[in-house]
Amino acid sequence: MKMQWLGVAVGATACLIGTMLVAQTPAKKSGSGILQPQMTVAADGGTYEKPMGKLGEAVTAGEVWSATTIGAAVDGKPNPGAKPITVTGEIVDFSCYLQIGKHGEKHRACGQKCFKNGQPIGLLTKNGSLYMLMEEEHDLRRDGLTDFRSAAVDHTAHIMEVTGTLWAHNGINAVYVHGFTKK
Repeated sequence: MKMQWLGVAVGATACLIGTMLVAQTPAKKSGSGILQPQMTVAADGGTYEKPMGKLGEAVTAGEVWSATTIGAAVDGKPNPGAKPITVTGEIVDFSCYLQIGKHGEKHRACGQKCFKNGQPIGLLTKNGSLYMLMEEEHDLRRDGLTDFRSAAVDHTAHIMEVTGTLWAHNGINAVYVHGFTKK
């Protein structure tokens, strides 16, 4: 009798562990991987093949970070592995997109309000990848001497080609956009 209960307990435990593992396995996505794909960019907002415009200045492999970023880095050494990148995608409100899947022309006014109130700026690619977008120039960004945020407000829900420095860590992708220092 004791062995039967032991067998039942082992079986129940194995079933519970299996259920927990299946519950934690992300479901495979079909299609583009974009949340709420019915929310689309306006006809004049560009396409992934023909973006509406460009944001950011080209960087070279040896100069991926500005002098202010290097100066602000721990021991003057930014985290290794950054590289130049040019990526095309829709300018989205990172927060609204991740929280409720909102993007596209119908979300433009809300996204603009969110950007004006400090919400993070995102870039949504054709395959559903999401990048956080930030000004690259560290001290200038910190001191409010950059104007990338206003460019993002102007191009919310537009598909744009963005150039900058790519840095990724633990699944978070960021593009630091160069060239938006206030004159």
